Amino acid sequence: MDILNGLVVLANFVIVPATAYGAQLALGALGVTLIYGILRFSNFAHGDTMAFGTMAVILPTWGLQALGINLGPLPTALLALPIGIGITALLLLGTDRLVYRFYRAKKAVPVIFVIASLGVMFIMNGLVRFVIGPDDQRFSDGERFLISARNFREMTGLAEGLAIRTTQVITVVVAVIVVAVLFWFLNRTRTGKSMRAYSDNEDLALLSGINPERVVMYTWLMVAALATIAGTLYGLDKSFKPFTYFQLLLPIFAAAIVGGLGNPLGAIAGGFVIAFAEVTITYPLKKVLGYFLPETLAPDGLVQLLSTDYKFAVSFVILIIVLLFRPTGLFKGKAV
Repeated sequence: MDILNGLVVLANFVIVPATAYGAQLALGALGVTLIYGILRFSNFAHGDTMAFGTMAVILPTWGLQALGINLGPLPTALLALPIGIGITALLLLGTDRLVYRFYRAKKAVPVIFVIASLGVMFIMNGLVRFVIGPDDQRFSDGERFLISARNFREMTGLAEGLAIRTTQVITVVVAVIVVAVLFWFLNRTRTGKSMRAYSDNEDLALLSGINPERVVMYTWLMVAALATIAGTLYGLDKSFKPFTYFQLLLPIFAAAIVGGLGNPLGAIAGGFVIAFAEVTITYPLKKVLGYFLPETLAPDGLVQLLSTDYKFAVSFVILIIVLLFRPTGLFKGKAV
């Protein structure tokens, strides 16, 4: 029984939250890796793109909630998600036309695009704070728990309870659907194949008659969808605060680089590696070890390697280690 209780505690505080968080990071890292693989630069504005996309979902969500329109047990934000994706897509296409298109025409080196993306990042950050404010915003509604700790204890008879939030399940289900659609699009459709060809060899793709501006447009549309979905899922699971999305840029880039920058499969794997590392290292394991170890060996302290205040430092350390010892990432970064 002690082992089962220990496993339940581990699942409740580490496995389930890390799986949901990993899915959110994976979707964010996919956006970063698409831009790097196809447009050939690291987009430092991606975290704030997620913040803008989430804001573009929150505002119509509040409107729908005020009108009494909802999805019952599911969050109303799922209804507003297409609106948010559309608004974010318009913003990214406008930004590309106003900023990045000029540098593409000049055939600027990638570092110029990176610097330009930093400028875009600060503008987006300021815009989001100006429109919705810098404070926490909650927009989740519907049923909070799919399984509550009390119901789990009653069903199993165990001392420990397992609570699974509805938003955690939605995050994983939506992430699986989005990833499946993305890989189908890239591998099965004519547009997806042209994007991969452009990524593999730009000059040969142009000689084959592929329209580069069309490829760029579809890339930004996909990035808008991924960023908005990832940001909304993160906001539903936790809460929305613009500065938090700015901080998310580090674990998202760490996930993309750990998996192999430019490799979509690597971005997904990297997202879960970073998530599980962050959650495990910052969780106090005293209770878990108390169930698994004999009473004489049970720890007195919290057995917490790092405070939760330093969870983003975990991403940074992993990122440095990967860059030092395996700079190509787990899946060897390559073109899409």
